[in-house]
Amino acid sequence: MTKREILDEIARVHPFAKMCETAAAAIVVVAVPQTGRPQGFFPQDCAAATQNILLEAVSIGLGACWCGVFPREERIADIRTIFKITEPKIPFCVIAIGAPDEAPERRGYYDENRVTWE
Repeated sequence: MTKREILDEIARVHPFAKMCETAAAAIVVVAVPQTGRPQGFFPQDCAAATQNILLEAVSIGLGACWCGVFPREERIADIRTIFKITEPKIPFCVIAIGAPDEAPERRGYYDENRVTWE
C-alpha cells in the first residue's frame, strides 16, 4: 500500500510506526487463523512470512521495519479500521518499507556462550 494518507494514518495510530510518515510503502500481514493447518500456528506462519519480506527488502537495498500489531487489541482494532479487515482475519503486523535513513551499529546481543549444540 502506497497511499500517503493511509501511511500517515498508520503513523498516527501505531505508537511504534512513526516511520510510516516517510516510508514509501507499507505491507500489512494478515492472519486467517481458521484456515491454518495445524491450527494455532498462525503467529509462527506470519512471523516467518514477515521475516522473509524484511530479508528481501534489505537484499534489494530498501529499508524495512517490522511494526507489531498482534496481540495488542488496541492496535488490532486500529489497523482493522484503517484497512477494513473483518473478523476472523487478524492484522498481525505492519512492515514499513522505504529508503533507509540510518545504518545502526549492531547492538551486541549475541552471546556465543548461550548457544549450545550436541
